[in-house]
Amino acid sequence: MVKYYCCAGLLKSTWDQVCIAFWQRYPNPYSNHVLTEDIIFREVTPTHCLKSRRLLTKTSRGPRWMERYLPKHMASSAYIIEDSIVDPQKRTMTTLTWNISHTRLMSVEERCEYRVDPDDGGWTEIRREAWISTNVYGLSRAVQEFGLSRFKKSVTKTMKGFEFVLSRMQGETPSRTLTEAATDRARGTALAAKEKAKDLASQAQKKQYV
Repeated sequence: MVKYYCCAGLLKSTWDQVCIAFWQRYPNPYSNHVLTEDIIFREVTPTHCLKSRRLLTKTSRGPRWMERYLPKHMASSAYIIEDSIVDPQKRTMTTLTWNISHTRLMSVEERCEYRVDPDDGGWTEIRREAWISTNVYGLSRAVQEFGLSRFKKSVTKTMKGFEFVLSRMQGETPSRTLTEAATDRARGTALAAKEKAKDLASQAQKKQYV
């Protein structure tokens, strides 16, 4: 049994910019789970399409009940193959990714198509499909639901990572940076207030003993 999922999204950047960002999206604050990326091969076809294959290593911590089905050295990492083809004439980029580790437990195949948004030529439309399957007898539904939930969270992080990289490319200050700066200032203020409170409490105790 295979669980199918489909969704669509928009990036408010041109198709050319998105294609450039695709190759520059690691690292970003939303991709801490991506450990390595290696190009296996790359070629330009006679029709001027760019074909690539990459190997990605990602952290992949599953729920505790699932970890007992995996060797200890494999329980926290996963290997992913990513095929892509960029067609500059049709102005499309298609990617296909699938895991080559933990396949007996769960297999996730994803297909994405990036094309110019038909309603706004300055934006990029992304259509995403996923197929989740498992060979674990008696737990297939639980495994698939876990895989789908994780996939949806991954999509959210991927879109935020794209937006971050695109903002950086366009010379804008990514929202993540502004948020982190505000958080750091708030933490600094809270820490200073805490230290001041300690000093006041210490002074009050000293007065009691004078």
